[in-house]
Amino acid sequence: MKGKILAISLALMLVSCKVNQSKPNDLNYMQNIEKVAIEASEKNSKPTIQVGDQLIILITAKDMDVVKPFNQNYSSSELVQSNSFAGSNTPNQGATILSGPTYIVDADGNVDFPILGKINTSNKSLVDFKEELRTRMEKYVINPTLNVRLANFKVTVLGEVNRQGDYTITNGQATILNALGLAGDLTSYGKREDVLVIRTENGVVSHGRVNLRDGNLINSPYYNLKQGDAIIISSNNTKDVLAKQNPNTGLILTGVSIAVTAVAVVVSLFNKK
Repeated sequence: MKGKILAISLALMLVSCKVNQSKPNDLNYMQNIEKVAIEASEKNSKPTIQVGDQLIILITAKDMDVVKPFNQNYSSSELVQSNSFAGSNTPNQGATILSGPTYIVDADGNVDFPILGKINTSNKSLVDFKEELRTRMEKYVINPTLNVRLANFKVTVLGEVNRQGDYTITNGQATILNALGLAGDLTSYGKREDVLVIRTENGVVSHGRVNLRDGNLINSPYYNLKQGDAIIISSNNTKDVLAKQNPNTGLILTGVSIAVTAVAVVVSLFNKK
């Protein structure tokens, strides 16, 4: 009789703990990375400039008076603050200051630059645009230094992460792992094998799903992020089970387990008499 009671008690304790258990491998990222051949294309790894983008372009040289016409209507007091390492819920943490004149990419993909006129950005990455701008600048300035940044490269991370929010990437390059790192990683309830990425590019909305546990993630077109991407983390089965069950289930099971254990002790003492 005592053995049966103890067995029932142990079973109840195991049931109360089972809901929160996960297999260790379920939480590991890119598990088979050693066996994966990197095939990511250069196109996917370099986000291109989009219509409506805000480009911060600052030209410097040994003699700043020479480049002053190219930094038209700009003074060093003009600063753009970007929360590159913080979401909207923590606006001041890790703030990065960007400085320079801001240019808006028009509907035709052009930037109207002082002296040089219109420069087309269509299908160009920041690196491509910077090199073209440097080539044109060298006709007027010897060894110019160009600082080109995207002021509005933002990605959104929602769902089962520790810090949901919008994140600004100042250098215009980020992977899905970078973004999740900024968001404090997934919670233990996040579904790592089915992450949704929603993308708007050239006015066209697309979406794709990636498996963070699979090393082939690096070959996905959604591994390297583009401005405006939204990453959505769904909850796993464990979270669904917890949401459906009575919030007091754990307490009830614990109470029952204690009661059964107490009965077992009483029975044991009674048998000794």
